[in-house]
Amino acid sequence: MKKIGLLLPRSTYYNSIGFDLHEGFKQGLLTFDADDVDIISENIGFGTDSQVCYNVAEKLLLSGEVDIIIAYISHKTAQLLRPLFKATNKILLVLDGGANLPQEWPKSSNTIYHSLHNSLGNYMATGMAARQDLVNAATVTGYYDGGYLQYHAGFLGYLNAGGSILYNHSTSYKREDFTLQGLKNWLDAGNSVDCLLSLFSGDFIQWYFEELLERFAPNELTVVLPPFGLEETVLADAPYPVQNICGLASWSRKLKSSENEAFISKMESVGKSPNLFSLLGYEASFLVKPILELMSQSKQNGKEVCKALMELEFQTPRGKLVFDKETQTSISALYEARIIGDMKGMCELEIIGKIGLDRTMEAYRQMVSLPLNNATSGWVNSYTCI
Repeated sequence: MKKIGLLLPRSTYYNSIGFDLHEGFKQGLLTFDADDVDIISENIGFGTDSQVCYNVAEKLLLSGEVDIIIAYISHKTAQLLRPLFKATNKILLVLDGGANLPQEWPKSSNTIYHSLHNSLGNYMATGMAARQDLVNAATVTGYYDGGYLQYHAGFLGYLNAGGSILYNHSTSYKREDFTLQGLKNWLDAGNSVDCLLSLFSGDFIQWYFEELLERFAPNELTVVLPPFGLEETVLADAPYPVQNICGLASWSRKLKSSENEAFISKMESVGKSPNLFSLLGYEASFLVKPILELMSQSKQNGKEVCKALMELEFQTPRGKLVFDKETQTSISALYEARIIGDMKGMCELEIIGKIGLDRTMEAYRQMVSLPLNNATSGWVNSYTCI
């Protein structure tokens, strides 16, 4: 019996995050008929205490004798765990929302990153907006989402593509204090922009759209969003604000492939609505299957297994997935999307194009090579885990 440790987070805004990651991973293993795997789950809270993460990982490796640990943690925490996995020569598979940019991209011989790429999506979406002649923008984000360096990625993507940012609006993290009135006042004073570079997730998206609907005329604005702003289960509960809303999505249930259909069917068969987190867990099983096989063949040499995994390709619900060898991070296609209204006046995602894997990889390598110019983030928790 193979043993896999699963470090699961909590979240206020995505209450089911741990359950979704766990169920997605479990259903993915069943797809491969991997019924000889024992999943040992541990709660790590919001991921803010690196010592807790270290202690849990150490216990699983030593007492639990797990073959691999999968954890939804930040880059900072993963780096602190690096000596533990080098010492045991086991593998750490980091599941990552992709919202932060580390100060450096150290490659650890025993660590693999599997990402939803919110920073990359923001970097590419803002750059695309500027290249489509939306060259003057205001940024709109919140106290929470704007605290990660995904904001800086969008800032650089826009400026490097020739855009100019004329105004910055930040909102509160409480619904009763959440308002776009400052932006409204600035625009009403005679200022104008071509688009709003927007950065929200979870309930914040719903609050944002409610404010857009209340304070602005129909079709007055163009709104640009990264992947987490286009999460379909959140959009289903958000009122359609009757604006031109576009961006890049990591995934959609509307993608046509046998892998995506299988994922959706698996999740719905256990009463779950598929979302980005169950997708991340589900896709982790695609990586775990060859990892376990290679670990057995290499006499449990995690370093050699990580190296071998970099040469593999995978067909997942998002499409083909490969690895950037320099950062040992998974890369898959992104999708051009826009938001439309459904019959009930709520939001629905429409996929309008695919950003190919080569282009996505090129943009990723550009982004990770950009200097941060002293930009830092004070958030140590995993993305959406507050």
